[in-house]
Amino acid sequence: MKFFDFKLTVKLPTVFPQKRLIANTINPHSYCVAMNDAQFQEALRSSDILVPDGVGVVWASSFLYKRRISKISGFDLHFHFLQLLQKKSGGKVFYLGSSETALSLIIDRVNKEFPSLNVKTYSPPFKSDFSKKENEAMIRAVNEFEPDLLFVGMTAPKQEKWVFQNKENLKVKVVCSIGAVFDFYAGTIKRPSQFWINLGLEWFPRFLKEPKRLWRRNLISTPKFIFEVIRHKLTL
Repeated sequence: MKFFDFKLTVKLPTVFPQKRLIANTINPHSYCVAMNDAQFQEALRSSDILVPDGVGVVWASSFLYKRRISKISGFDLHFHFLQLLQKKSGGKVFYLGSSETALSLIIDRVNKEFPSLNVKTYSPPFKSDFSKKENEAMIRAVNEFEPDLLFVGMTAPKQEKWVFQNKENLKVKVVCSIGAVFDFYAGTIKRPSQFWINLGLEWFPRFLKEPKRLWRRNLISTPKFIFEVIRHKLTL
């Protein structure tokens, strides 16, 4: 797998899509995971929209190809599509993932910020793999609502692979896998301030708060990603 094999999206649509669209994000950690996970790699490659959610990806684009791009976070993706749906004179949005507590807070916030949108949620079991019955219940919950917009928050690569495996059975126009954005938007986990985001160091305060959960992506995946980018540069 090579970095240039991923076709990045640097400009998001300006109107809400009328045909099915799958949007995902990529950062240095997900890139490294995809190197050893064929299905995750395929899920990312098949994305209609794949945004650079990480300063490492932004740097790699500049370092390898002298192409200047901007970071587009999962949080940006979430807000952008909510705005597009709101401008469309309203619609239906479904949140699949996270806890009932977080989902309840999300409903409250969407109702305040995007009053023309109809919101529904579903909290799947917290486990690495779903049974056939659990998977069918998730798909049924989404399809009975027939949302315009589906957000999936089950952490990577689980969420991207779930969407990839089930997209043909989902009655929805736009699907976005956005992971931790559920907790950020709900307020159950505080997103780093704009100061850190502007510096390109959003990862740093998150790592300090949750070192046990994030040590692998910051201390293993990031150096590995840098090594892979430099190695690829030498072959160009």
